[in-house]
Amino acid sequence: MSTLEGKRLLITGASRGIGEAIALRAARDGARIAIVAKTEAPHPKLPGTIHSVASQVEALGGQAVPIACDLRFQDQIDSAVALAVDRLGGLDILVNNASAIFLAGTTDTPIERFDLMHGVNVRATFAMGRAAIPHLAEGRDPHILTLSPPLDLSPRWFAAHLAYTMSKYGMSMCTLGWSAELLPQGIAASSLWPRTVIDTAALRLLEGFVDRNRARRPEIVAEAAHAILTDRPRRRNGELLIDEDVLRETGVDDFSEYAVDPELEPQIDLFLDET
Repeated sequence: MSTLEGKRLLITGASRGIGEAIALRAARDGARIAIVAKTEAPHPKLPGTIHSVASQVEALGGQAVPIACDLRFQDQIDSAVALAVDRLGGLDILVNNASAIFLAGTTDTPIERFDLMHGVNVRATFAMGRAAIPHLAEGRDPHILTLSPPLDLSPRWFAAHLAYTMSKYGMSMCTLGWSAELLPQGIAASSLWPRTVIDTAALRLLEGFVDRNRARRPEIVAEAAHAILTDRPRRRNGELLIDEDVLRETGVDDFSEYAVDPELEPQIDLFLDET
């Protein structure tokens, strides 16, 4: 399988950034996509809505179902999955992309921010999987792809932003658990994470931590996601993958086209080191 034509995807956090890029890449194949995100009307500070992305998907040849959903609430998650299944005729792929970020030490992290990150990141990933699994089990080459980092329990990954690391690692633990739990149902689960920082709206809120000019564009993650989701069924099960590594396996070794500024060395992501 080298195409997502006709595949039925639900993508969370798809109104902008990486989620939007994954949706548009799938649309080029003729995929059928539920665009799930909180932003239904234009936001004064953030680009994109579920409707603007849906329009782009359809312009590229895909089918789009825009669904407004606040992932902090179980009833909205259940309703979003039910609507997606009804409108798409089933579900083959779940992409858990939505995420909240706040980079600070323990005493500088308001408990409201802790709750938001754990609600949107690990809790919503688990809850979305819980709602989608019965439908994925009836899908074609079903797969759960989660945007979360490789696991490394070295204290240095926790020291600077403990609450955020806990929430993102929780997403990766969902991948590992599902890869074994859902194997008898034929559902694969994997995680994907960028090698470098990615130029998204969230990145622009992190001044002092990252340099936008040394970032790559979301399309590199979208191409890697496409490669994973069109790979042989279940070959990627249980893997915590890096976008650059995935693309190198497909023969890509020049990533300059994805750079915000090709003249600058890309900045390595917060959860990775040079090796």
